[in-house]
Amino acid sequence: MFTPARRLRLLMNLWPPFLCTGIRVLRLDDDFRHARVRLSARWYNRNYVGTHFGGSLFAMTDPFLMVMTLHVLGRAYLVWDRAAQIEFVKAVREDVFAEFHLDDAVLAEMRAAAADGERHLRWFDIDVTTAAGEVVARVRKQLYVRLKPPK
Repeated sequence: MFTPARRLRLLMNLWPPFLCTGIRVLRLDDDFRHARVRLSARWYNRNYVGTHFGGSLFAMTDPFLMVMTLHVLGRAYLVWDRAAQIEFVKAVREDVFAEFHLDDAVLAEMRAAAADGERHLRWFDIDVTTAAGEVVARVRKQLYVRLKPPK
């Protein structure tokens, strides 16, 4: 009935930090390699000058790469968000979107780098855009990936 990805998408859309800020997970592929998120422009998520609140722009990108990587690599790995930064490029008053992709080359790189049990730190760049593709913000996220030690 519900795949794990579909169930997670539903739960994330009901999660108060997303539900109460206008963030909606539009797509989360069954293989956890692609996600698309929308931040709706609403009166309650605007800043003093009427554009998107920066915290909401940042929040819409928060858990996805970590959760997706954790699901794809599996239980043998520890995966954490380690660092993040945001650059606000353009203020807008319309819905904005973020896309997350994990391709085979990146996953192979992370597996190889963590194969010896040492930590691997990997930066990802995510653009937050309007429907027309205009960049509103650039987010950088760093993941910590490590093979779990044997028990």
